Amino acid sequence: MRHTKKILAAVVAVSALTGLAACGNSQQGSSKGDPNKAQIVFWGWDSGNSMKELVSDFEKANPGITVKFNNTGTASETQTALTNAVAAGKGAPDVVMLEDPTVTQFAVTGDLVPLNEFGADKYAKDFAAGPWNKLQYDSKTYALPIDSGPEVFFYNQAVFEKAGVDASQIKTWDDYYEAAKKIRAIGSYITNNSGSSMEYQPFTAQAWQAGAQPWKVDGEKITIDMTKDSGMKKYIEFQQKLIDEDLIDTKIANWSDDWNRSLNDGTLASLTIGAWMPINLMNGAPDQAGNWRVAQLPQWEDGQQVSAEDGGSALAVVKQSKQQAAAYKFAEYLTHGKGADTMAATGTFPSLKRLLESKDFTDPQVEANKKVNDFFGGQNVNEVLSQAAQREVSKFQYLPYNPFAQTTFGDQISKAYSKEITLEKAFENYSKALAEHGEQQGYSVTNKG
Repeated sequence: MRHTKKILAAVVAVSALTGLAACGNSQQGSSKGDPNKAQIVFWGWDSGNSMKELVSDFEKANPGITVKFNNTGTASETQTALTNAVAAGKGAPDVVMLEDPTVTQFAVTGDLVPLNEFGADKYAKDFAAGPWNKLQYDSKTYALPIDSGPEVFFYNQAVFEKAGVDASQIKTWDDYYEAAKKIRAIGSYITNNSGSSMEYQPFTAQAWQAGAQPWKVDGEKITIDMTKDSGMKKYIEFQQKLIDEDLIDTKIANWSDDWNRSLNDGTLASLTIGAWMPINLMNGAPDQAGNWRVAQLPQWEDGQQVSAEDGGSALAVVKQSKQQAAAYKFAEYLTHGKGADTMAATGTFPSLKRLLESKDFTDPQVEANKKVNDFFGGQNVNEVLSQAAQREVSKFQYLPYNPFAQTTFGDQISKAYSKEITLEKAFENYSKALAEHGEQQGYSVTNKG
C-alpha cells in the first residue's frame, strides 16, 4: 500500500505544522532511548486544567526526565497536527493524546508504537473492557486509556412521571419504545436524533451495543457491511420505527442551542449518551435541577447487561520518537499511575477499575459528588456510572479514517431523519461513500452494502 497516499490525504497547509514541528523530537536513529533520562514532548489538550500539575508531579518522581507539554487544542486539531508531522517525516511528539476512535487510524499506518513492547498488555484486566478494547489492533495495544465513556440512559423523571412512565422499569428497547409513545402524547419527545455528524458517536455506541460490526479492518483490507449485518439490521429497524411514528425530534442536533433549550424546558426527556454527560446537563439544563436521573442502557434482550462506549481518549507513543521508553513511562504514569488519580480528581471519568471501584469515586459525601447528586435529585450518580463502565462489551473497531466517517455520516444519514429516504437507503449510500474514500486512501475495500 502507498503509505504516503493515506497520510497526505489528511494534510493541511505546511505552515500550520511549523510551530509544532519545531518542538518535536527530530533526532535520527532507532534507539528507544534511556527510560530514566530523556527530554520528551507531549501533545494533547487540557480539559481538566491539570497538565501543569501532572507534568510537575511526574518530573519529581522521575528526575531524569523532562516533559514539554504543547496544548494542541481540540482532539481534531491534535489529530491534524500529528497527521502533518507524520507526513513530513519529522516533528512529531513523543507522546500524543488521541480520541479513542482515531487510534486505529495511526496504528494501521504504522505510526504508533505497539505498547506490548513495554509490557502494556499486562494491564488488560486493570482497565474497563470498553476503553481497553477500542485501543487494540492486530492483537496489539496501541494506546493506554485515559478515560471511559460508557453509554448510559439519562432521563427527566418529572417528564416521565407526567407521561405516566416509570423509567426505572425500562429494561429493554421495547420498553423504551412504549415509553416514547406515552411521552410524545404529552407533547415532549423521548429524545432527539437528526442524523447529523454530532450523532455519529451515539450511533457507533448504540450499534456496538446491538452487536453490530458495520466495518471490519484487517490491515489493508476493509469490509463494510451497513445493512446486512444482523446488529445493523436491528439498529436500523428500530430507528426507522421511531422516525416513522414521530417519536423522536429529528430536527434537533446534539450540542446545538436548540438541544440545550429543549433539555432545559423538558421537551426532550432523555438521552442515551456517555457517562461524562452530568456536568453538561448541569450547565445546559439548569432549570431541570433535581429532575434528572441516570440508569443503565436499555437492552436488546431482557436480562442482558451489555454496554458500549461513547467517547474517550488515550495516550500513545509515536513511532518517530527516539525516546520511546521514557515516553511510555510518562503515558503509563498518566493512565495507570498516580497521574490517573489526579485526572479523576479534576473531572476525568476514569477507565481504571481501581478508581471506578474506589470509595472516593462513589462516596456521596465527597464534595464534587454532592453537587452532581443534588442536580440528580439525590441519586448517587457515580455509583450507577461505575457499574455501567464495568459492564460486558463486545469487540468493536473504528475505521482508519474515522474523521471522514463522522463527517460523511451527517451528509448521508441526515437525509433519512428528514424523511427524504429510508434509513436503510441512507446507510447504503453511507457505505458507498466510505468504500470509495477507503479505496482513494489505498485500502482494499469490500462493500457489502
